[in-house]
Amino acid sequence: MRLSLLGKSFVAAGAVAWLLGGVLTAPAAVGAEPPGESDGGPAAPADYSYIQRTVPGQTLPRHAYDTAAKQALGLPTRGGAWRSIGPTNIGGRVVSLALDPQRADTVYAAAASGGLWKSTDAGQTFAPSWPADGTQAMGAVAAAKDGTLYVGTGEPNPGGGSVTYEGTGVYRSTDHGASWRPVGLRDSGTIGAIAVDPRNPARVLAAANGSLYSAGGDRGVYLSADGGGSWRRVLDVPNEFTGASDVQFDPADPQRLYAVLWDHRREPDKRTYGGVGSGVYRSVDGGATWQRLAGGLPAAGPTVGRIGLGASASEPGRVYAIVNSTAGPFAGFYTSPDAGEHWTKLPDSAPLTDSQSSYGWWFGKVWVDPHDARHVHVAGVPLLTSLDGGTTWTDDGGALHGDEHALIWDPRYPSRVYAGDDGGVFRSDAAGDSGWTKATYEPFTQFYSVAITPQDTRRVSGGAQDNGSIRSWGGSDFNSYYGGDGEQNLINPKNRQNVFACYQYGNCARSTDGGTTMTDFTDATTADRRNWFTPVQFDPSNPNVLYYGGNRLNRSTDGGVTWTPISQDLTGGPSRDTYPFGTITTVAASASDPNTIWVGTDDGRVWVTRDLGAHWTNVLINQPWVTRIAVDPRDPATAFVSLSGYRSGSAQPHLLRTRDAGASWTDLSGNLPAAPVNKVVLGAGRTLYVATDQGVFVSASGDGRWSRLGSGLPLVPVDDLAYDRVHQRLVVATFGRGFYELGVANELGAG
Repeated sequence: MRLSLLGKSFVAAGAVAWLLGGVLTAPAAVGAEPPGESDGGPAAPADYSYIQRTVPGQTLPRHAYDTAAKQALGLPTRGGAWRSIGPTNIGGRVVSLALDPQRADTVYAAAASGGLWKSTDAGQTFAPSWPADGTQAMGAVAAAKDGTLYVGTGEPNPGGGSVTYEGTGVYRSTDHGASWRPVGLRDSGTIGAIAVDPRNPARVLAAANGSLYSAGGDRGVYLSADGGGSWRRVLDVPNEFTGASDVQFDPADPQRLYAVLWDHRREPDKRTYGGVGSGVYRSVDGGATWQRLAGGLPAAGPTVGRIGLGASASEPGRVYAIVNSTAGPFAGFYTSPDAGEHWTKLPDSAPLTDSQSSYGWWFGKVWVDPHDARHVHVAGVPLLTSLDGGTTWTDDGGALHGDEHALIWDPRYPSRVYAGDDGGVFRSDAAGDSGWTKATYEPFTQFYSVAITPQDTRRVSGGAQDNGSIRSWGGSDFNSYYGGDGEQNLINPKNRQNVFACYQYGNCARSTDGGTTMTDFTDATTADRRNWFTPVQFDPSNPNVLYYGGNRLNRSTDGGVTWTPISQDLTGGPSRDTYPFGTITTVAASASDPNTIWVGTDDGRVWVTRDLGAHWTNVLINQPWVTRIAVDPRDPATAFVSLSGYRSGSAQPHLLRTRDAGASWTDLSGNLPAAPVNKVVLGAGRTLYVATDQGVFVSASGDGRWSRLGSGLPLVPVDDLAYDRVHQRLVVATFGRGFYELGVANELGAG
């Protein structure tokens, strides 16, 4: 076996093995074995995104995304302009809100992985207020009384795809969001909150939350006295993985400051969302000195998780805190009448306790009505409301989308409240207790997948984070037709009414009426483990034949009604963590030979069968996560394998090609940015298209010389790409900016 990490050719006798620092021999071809059956454990989107984009034994390098983004923007651009095709009515996760103090009805919304958005009509419609070529990962937005805006990049919540990448610090705008300039804290990883002194717009506090994955950097509470021109850390952190998740001016006394510190760390096989560094801190001298508050709050210890804090404007000194455990569940709600000197733990209330589910680290927010100290809202799966200072609670009754993250009162209208959650922006004119209405235009949905059909170019569907599977038909707007976290979507190319949709961990259903009625087929499949994004694919020569990958490959010949396993376990087995690692991530059947099927896994294995599953050959091993495989429609032995996973200080192929069924491989990564490739598609002629975390790229000759494809696509991860060969168009699913479309018939000489 010969292996060259720095060269272009990888050759092996029947199999290729690739291991950082060494070589492994792939196993010989084996026959199928009887299947078993069990379920994988629970996890969050962050687990999927993080494990997919890392290599075992390595963390994500600091500024990896920003470095790759600069490489992407430096490449030549070919093709026309991308066109946004929605959805505009679905929305996506909003992590922070701010109001323009100089302009009535002007609201700013920070979308977790979709940039900053601005509404001038009281939250009904939103337009982008952030450069398309800047990082789209947002953490916080705040406005000074003179109209100056501050944005902190990098989402602080340890879940969702955008947190996989760190932000690039704090930015300032002096023209109501029309233009921005960086003002420091580039090594902050994520920003939990920004607060501006209500009396002095140049005095700004930033809660530097730090990287979830890498120790150190800018962490703690920072103070700027000159509008971000310079920063001074006024509250240090006790541990290398402690960050500041929140900082606030006491609305009754701007010299009194509150901050929340939080221990949080994600490792490939472990997550720790709490610890001895977690706690509430207070300064009574404008940030010069700080003390950790006790007096009834939980003592420092390994079980103290994320804490949310809210201070009253109408009753000076009244403060509330919600505490969650390191493991995730609710651990207590507290109140203090004397600015945090003494605390009382209030009785547990089932609505509040239940609202945090098992992942209270996803929330950690308390908001106090500025006009009524006993009127309190708390972030949870629903929005929780108390009218008696935290003694009793009610939830929003489903009026909001779910998974609350942001809330702000409008001082111009005392009963008007804006909320931000995983479904976008909502407004209430009843103090947040009822009467919620959703924004009508907010095109920042986080998609995992896209499905199109040449039968109708107006039909597009996709799986969206926390918004289910969404279709463009079935109503006047995009609408959800299958729930959960939307994942794989398919539209039968020969019957547009025959559609498939899945939610997390391979829970899938089929429909023969365009999705109006869905029939689940998950239990008909066989798997010990199923990936967060479980692959389901048509046979390209016969859409009545489908493939479904758990840790075994399942095949259906009757349109997904019944399924039969046609492989053994094609992975290296489960991981030590609850995340169901050891799963199939991609399936590709040959269009020219129905007996040839290719499979890739999350533990870096690629398999091929030439006899419809009777025997399988492992042709790649110890790769990063295999995201997609594409098979040449004319040659079943020619396949392209796209890979995820960052590597620091070593060669980093993202795209490999074989022309001999895996006996040898060529690296086609060429000048692609140093980042994951999420999808590879074969276009007309020798054209290759790839969807990456930095956009879409094209190689017209298929030889590894790449150009950035099209203009106008924001710098946002592109999770999926669909090619319509009939109409010569591409449609992409972005994780934070919805769907985009581009015609490719003329610009590239491909049609």
